[in-house]
Amino acid sequence: MIKPNQYSDSVSLMLLSKKLTDLDGVDQVSVMMGSPANREILAATGFDGPELEQAGPGDLVVGVIAQSDEAVENVLGRIDEELSAQSASRRSTGIQGVRSLSRALTKSPDAELALVSIPGDHVAGQVDALLDANLDVMIFSDNVTIDDEVRLKTKARDRGLMVMGPDCGTSSLGGIPLAFANSTRKGSIGIVGASGTGTQEVMIQIDRLGGGISHAIGLGGRDLSSEVGGITCLQAMSALDADLNTDTIVIVTKPPAAEVRARVEQAAAQLSKPVVALFLGERPQTDRAGNIHFAWTLDEAAAKAVELTGTAGFAPATGQRNLVGLYTGGTLASEAAMLVRDSFDLPALDPHHPNGMILDHDGFQVIDLGDDVYTRGRPHPMIDPSSRTDHMPQVFDDPATAVVLLDLVLGYGATDDPAGAVAVPIREGLERAQAAGRAIKVVASICGTDRDAQNLQQQKDILTEAGVTVLASNAAAVRHAISLIESARAGHADAVADADQQPVPARIADLLDGPPKIINVGLRSFATDLADAGAAVTQYDWSPIAGGDPRLARLVSLLANR
Repeated sequence: MIKPNQYSDSVSLMLLSKKLTDLDGVDQVSVMMGSPANREILAATGFDGPELEQAGPGDLVVGVIAQSDEAVENVLGRIDEELSAQSASRRSTGIQGVRSLSRALTKSPDAELALVSIPGDHVAGQVDALLDANLDVMIFSDNVTIDDEVRLKTKARDRGLMVMGPDCGTSSLGGIPLAFANSTRKGSIGIVGASGTGTQEVMIQIDRLGGGISHAIGLGGRDLSSEVGGITCLQAMSALDADLNTDTIVIVTKPPAAEVRARVEQAAAQLSKPVVALFLGERPQTDRAGNIHFAWTLDEAAAKAVELTGTAGFAPATGQRNLVGLYTGGTLASEAAMLVRDSFDLPALDPHHPNGMILDHDGFQVIDLGDDVYTRGRPHPMIDPSSRTDHMPQVFDDPATAVVLLDLVLGYGATDDPAGAVAVPIREGLERAQAAGRAIKVVASICGTDRDAQNLQQQKDILTEAGVTVLASNAAAVRHAISLIESARAGHADAVADADQQPVPARIADLLDGPPKIINVGLRSFATDLADAGAAVTQYDWSPIAGGDPRLARLVSLLANR
């Protein structure tokens, strides 16, 4: 059965076909638009016939295999009901659609981005028009030829615009989800992703570790191929490097073409911010090369990003190069000393730990305040915090101190409020340092749970309010502290200020400078999600121009361009 000039999007029709196939007495239902590709699919699945050849791209084609005429009639009746219900549902969302790009641009003259989800055969022409309208574009659609992808991305780059996709399922700009994305905490980690679900997994792992996302820019799975050459990847990295809300960049992709990988790594090495690179499927041969930190798995990439967040902007004064760990847990102190020693290739640790010094070399100190030397005649520091707080003024007032590393241990037997005990001397120490023109970072981990009497989250909140960066584990806290002290000793902050950054085109920078204003071309469900997330969105209810007739479409385009 053919229903002339009744366009509906392919996703809605696939869902409708599945729903109708589940009816009693029905063996198979296919509801598709009559495009050449769909007609081939219908013919291959047993719905061939002379009537099918007459269908156009703007016509709805219904194929039914059922056990009775009554079942067929039931299906046809349900199709009208379902399409009417979809139309009513669209009206109930409160999002008024327009039927042309010109109307969409009139309704939203300050639009910055178009999200495109239309049949692949029609994408190139539509994106050409969107680029001509000076819009950045995210292409959700698949089945776009790689020649068209290269042409569109090159055209966009030449005009100072960016094309994400095609087949780009995941992005998030300033907390606004585009297509598939999770609701995650806002933060300062920017992601460049050629893998949709990989990007989502990194985003949610960062969120679970307490970090947050500034932007996640999807590329499409072919961007890092030899043909495309990483056009969008290079644009996205440059944009995130210039973005004030981003201080760490994560690249998530399957293995790229060798020459493209080399180009991406070369560009990443020139960035002013730390970069975590995950080429999924390739085991890294090194942990780090310059500012690039390599990861093997998605959760490892997320963990490294969280640990690196905030390190790029650390700018201590000249002479601040010391890292001091004030520990109450002996084994935690030993782990910290081990990681610091390994990172800086320091001499072997003294097993006797004189005066509780687990590590004491070249400005690196890790002190176990639970050592016998500190507990003669006084309680263990997990019971009496004063044995640690007494050390703090000396540490914070030392002009060489750059990073202070702490542990907090909760649970039975421990003091009631270990965070409260250290918060005041930390706050006062930071204030004195700032008044003296010095910047000190305090990093901590908490060994405890929300079921402990002290409550993990409450203790974390107290530390955070005091200006402490809290990581999820002792090892993570130590690695963050190591990155900070590396920046301090290498003068990385000066390198950031002096970085020779290429200017980012204004239209791309605008995308990262606040919630983007969007024209949604295609699936209405995306427009609903965008509106729910607080974005300004205009819905363009796309249908094939001239009913999908190629000759008429060309004539209409020519007339439109006159």
